[in-house]
Amino acid sequence: MATLTWIRAWLIFFIVALVVSGVTAFPLEAEVTLGSSILHATPIAEWFPWLVEWIEVVRYGLTDTYASYPWIAYGTDWLAFAHLVIAIAFIGPFRDPVRNVWVIQWGMIACIAVIPLALIAGTIRGLPWGWMLIDMSFGIFGIIPLIIVLRLTRKLEREQSEAVAP
Repeated sequence: MATLTWIRAWLIFFIVALVVSGVTAFPLEAEVTLGSSILHATPIAEWFPWLVEWIEVVRYGLTDTYASYPWIAYGTDWLAFAHLVIAIAFIGPFRDPVRNVWVIQWGMIACIAVIPLALIAGTIRGLPWGWMLIDMSFGIFGIIPLIIVLRLTRKLEREQSEAVAP
């Protein structure tokens, strides 16, 4: 497989992950309710009671808040929108990774920034440590394909400069 094809395959994976992550932020209350039902119907409730307790706290919080203040969900709508816009930004590297390498580097910086945000905001908001680890995993797992894309982009850049050299 050619270098550009690999770059594009990894970028498609990354873009799809961003879109899925974003779209799932829209129906948050329904997803948490479904997740709670699934957890209660499986042995996970016995294996990880702390997880079930936390999901229940989140479910009650969302249900109560949305019942009285449905406009609060608008905040997660913007979160979803941001994911979609970030995904769109990666169309540039998909089209021309060498010229748009800065988008890849910016994405890597954003992935790294997820970790202190989760630690600081999660602590301030009283989130359990396990939940903060899940949030930090988005940055950790997100940076992996971008590192691969950056390395492949550097390789493509060398290949292109060698092809142009006399």
